[in-house]
Amino acid sequence: MTGKKMLLVVACALVDADGRVLLSQRPKGKKLAGLWEFPGGKVEPGETPEAALIRELMEELGVATKTDCLAPLTFASHSYDEFHLLMPLFVCRRFEGSARGLEGQVLKWVRPRDMRTYPMPPADEPLIPYLIDLL
Repeated sequence: MTGKKMLLVVACALVDADGRVLLSQRPKGKKLAGLWEFPGGKVEPGETPEAALIRELMEELGVATKTDCLAPLTFASHSYDEFHLLMPLFVCRRFEGSARGLEGQVLKWVRPRDMRTYPMPPADEPLIPYLIDLL
């Protein structure tokens, strides 16, 4: 028992027609600013991970998708100083709209094999091999 709060966050490997995955850079002023991550966010009380991801993709990127377009791939479990993070990662290949940084974040479409050149939060890094194997 760690005594830390458990935080459930959902993430998405949004994949374009060329097999690239969208990464989002955490903006200045936020924790882990400057690091690259998979889009997503906190799961609100009473919300499923899929519903949270659909909501977050629309709020952060202006991209619409549906539950049946989200395929669970793996998850991260990482202990930060203040909390323990549990983060399911979904893959989404079918979505509507062009991703844009609606919260001021920089976006980049990246081939999975090149993701290690982008500094990422400790919880996101272990997810990269799954995407390399998949894509």
